[in-house]
Amino acid sequence: MSVKPIRLFGDPILRTEAAPVVDFDKELRTLVADLTDTMRSAPGSGLAAPQIGVGLRVFTYIVEDELGHLVNPDLDLSEEEQFGPEGCLSIPDLTFDCRRALHVVAKGMNMYGEPVVIEGSDLLARALQHETDHLDGVLFVDRLDREARREAMRAIREADWGAAGPPTVKVSPHDTFGLGL
Repeated sequence: MSVKPIRLFGDPILRTEAAPVVDFDKELRTLVADLTDTMRSAPGSGLAAPQIGVGLRVFTYIVEDELGHLVNPDLDLSEEEQFGPEGCLSIPDLTFDCRRALHVVAKGMNMYGEPVVIEGSDLLARALQHETDHLDGVLFVDRLDREARREAMRAIREADWGAAGPPTVKVSPHDTFGLGL
C-alpha cells in the first residue's frame, strides 16, 4: 500500500469525531494497510485513521512486536492507573507524562467485520486508549493536568511545525480520572 502524510496538531480532522465503519470492504483493507505502512514508517506505536485524514473509526498499533488493528472500538478501562510518558505522531517530538488506565479490554472488529477482543496492560493499554481518543477527536494533551497542558501548548506553539493561532482543547467523553476540563 502506501505511506500517507500524517496530519499535525491544528488540523480540524484531529478534533472531529470519526464515523463508525459500516462497510468492511476492499477500501477498508486498503486503509488498514495504509495506516500500518504509515505507522511503521513514522515510526510509531499506533495510528488512527483521522491522523491520515480519514474520518473513520479504525486504528492500527504495534506494541512489543504485536501488530494489530481495531475497527469501531469500545473500551472497558480498569480503575488502576498508570502515569508515564506519552507522545503522538500528530504532535511530533514532544512527550509529556499522562495518566491512563493500567488495563484495557478493547472490543471491536477486524477489517473483515469479525469480532475482536484485545486485552492489554501498560504500553498496549496506553496505545489502545490513545488511538481510541483520536477517534473521538481527543488528543493526549487534553488529558494532561493543567500545568503540563500549559507547558505542552507552549511547546506546540514554539515548535517549527506548530499551528498558527491558539490551540483548541476538547473535553474528553471518557473518564479522565479527574484531570480533564
